[in-house]
Amino acid sequence: MKSLINKWNNKLVKTSCVLAAAALLSPAAFAGTMTSKTVEPVAPVEEDPFVTGTLSFIADTHFISYGFDVWGGGNDFDDVLFHPSLELVFNLGGGLSAIIGTWWDVNDKAESSIGSNVQEIDVWAGLSYATGPVTFTLLYQEWIYAGDAERIVDFKVAFDHFLAPSILVHGRVDNGLGLDNGVVGVLGIAPSIEAGPVTISFPITAAAATEDFHGGDAGFAYASAGVAASIPLVEHVNLSLGVTGYYTNDSVIPTNPDDAFITGFAGIVVTF
Repeated sequence: MKSLINKWNNKLVKTSCVLAAAALLSPAAFAGTMTSKTVEPVAPVEEDPFVTGTLSFIADTHFISYGFDVWGGGNDFDDVLFHPSLELVFNLGGGLSAIIGTWWDVNDKAESSIGSNVQEIDVWAGLSYATGPVTFTLLYQEWIYAGDAERIVDFKVAFDHFLAPSILVHGRVDNGLGLDNGVVGVLGIAPSIEAGPVTISFPITAAAATEDFHGGDAGFAYASAGVAASIPLVEHVNLSLGVTGYYTNDSVIPTNPDDAFITGFAGIVVTF
């Protein structure tokens, strides 16, 4: 019996020693001297939205189409033209995007073949591919006016640089309006600066056209320089306004009433 009691006593002593050692080695026993590692929460990766868009409601003093003063405003313009537009961009992944859009010319300059005061409706669709600092965009367009359509293919290369340089090849490939097919090439830059919440840009372009594209000779067609501002009003809504000066070559664009003139615009741009 004594042997059995001694075994139980020895077992209790060992158990007490183990519990005491565990208590001494627990984190609480080293309070103030031992720090524990905490796992930082991993922020979720924000994915680019599948669809983004731009909706614009712009009032213009002129309608200028690659240097051509469509409504002949020149320096004696006395009317305001309304030009709403909508463009949607679909993110297809891997730098590839699909684009669709429309632009309208609304005014009372002439009797409309479309209806009301809608003089022209342009629609387009195409693809854009971004790789590194370069973005390539290819668009097919239908410019619907005067009871028929002008068909356009545009190819643009834009560079992510502080000067925002770009090269655009604008080709008229088919039409039922008696216009000659041809090409206009446009070189442009559009550097910008931030002034608080306001973005100010300085677009500059120079262009050349093939023979009879605007009813004249081939060669230098026009140059333009302007200043534009984008002013945030509320989230995703900006006030956009600016002025642009044009110089056009009357041997290439013979129908403009003035070779040099100034245009202006103002309106609301909604991004989503």
